[in-house]
Amino acid sequence: MIEMVAWYSMQFQFNSSEPIYRQVAEQIEDAIAAGGFEEGQQIPSTTEISKEFHINPATVLKGMNIVVAKNLIEKRRGLGMFVTNGAHQRIVSEKKNLFFENFVVSLVKEARSLDISESELLELIKRGYDK
Repeated sequence: MIEMVAWYSMQFQFNSSEPIYRQVAEQIEDAIAAGGFEEGQQIPSTTEISKEFHINPATVLKGMNIVVAKNLIEKRRGLGMFVTNGAHQRIVSEKKNLFFENFVVSLVKEARSLDISESELLELIKRGYDK
């Protein structure tokens, strides 16, 4: 049995509008990004995750297949699921791109609407880092 240490903080929102299988995929990705699972390391099986968190195994598998499709984990026949080489960096890059799209673009748009110059905005960001 795989050690469940990386899953200690995993939480599912069963009342959320986000489907559980997507939450499973996000939790696996977050565990890889945080270093809970290293490249080449085996992750818990569908059965282990479903038993631990009382989730239907088909739902867990659907979430895992999303992560497989992103080439972050791979199935090794008869052995289980393993984190692929480069998975951590791919996740971090994706998260940086999402940060840019979801926060930076709107921040710059709002700054422009308030007539905040680029240099003023950079100064405000520096102040934020100092806090």
